[in-house]
Amino acid sequence: MDMQLAVIIGGAIVAGFVQGLSGFGFGMTAMAIWAWVLDPQLAAVLSVFGALTGQVIAAVTVRRGFDMQRLLPFIIGGLVGIPIGVTLLPMLDPVIFKVFLGAFLVTWCPVMLLIGQIPHIHRGGRVADGVSGTLGGIMGGIGGFTGVIPTLWCTLRGYDRDTQRSIIQNFNLSMLAVTMVTYLASGIVTHDMWPMFAIVAPAMLIPSLLGSRLYIGISDVAFKRVVLGLLTASGVALLASALPQLLARV
Repeated sequence: MDMQLAVIIGGAIVAGFVQGLSGFGFGMTAMAIWAWVLDPQLAAVLSVFGALTGQVIAAVTVRRGFDMQRLLPFIIGGLVGIPIGVTLLPMLDPVIFKVFLGAFLVTWCPVMLLIGQIPHIHRGGRVADGVSGTLGGIMGGIGGFTGVIPTLWCTLRGYDRDTQRSIIQNFNLSMLAVTMVTYLASGIVTHDMWPMFAIVAPAMLIPSLLGSRLYIGISDVAFKRVVLGLLTASGVALLASALPQLLARV
């Protein structure tokens, strides 16, 4: 099998399982694998397509905890944030951005993981949730990291696993749909990418369903550990990819 094809399939399998289990994380997981052999633009498009496909699958298979009133502030905030992030993108150094984001994740997430009882935040109401969504939208416009801040915020809110997964799952579904439509409308998705879509979708299908099945059987505590562990791993991956580039400039 061609090496590039093998890497695409392998990345889709691993990322599909991660997203099925946690409700997020396809993009970060797949990019950590695909970035070694794929053109950055192709990797980004496949990442958005795979994540969107996974969220559609998850929305059908795991529907517990859905609350539109609780979800709406996140979505409205995210739609406000995406164009801000797209506007900021040309002004930011992507390497430095990844280093700071990676350092934040590998520092803060283990602290949240190791502390037995984190003080939950109950103030701010829907306005605070909307701000979290806006920050997620901004980070999505900058680098596709829509779920990072809302996921941490839901953890600090102390939501149970079904409520947290429902918010992040549907928030990411909305943001990814907007991003994919933008890619299609702007011509970023080219004709030679379509066959790759036909490879990614079936490769991630069964792993995503298996992850969703495993999610149903885990506790709130175990889910919290999975989420924070995946965010920590994402931070490590960001640092591993960005630090060598930053040090090369010195």
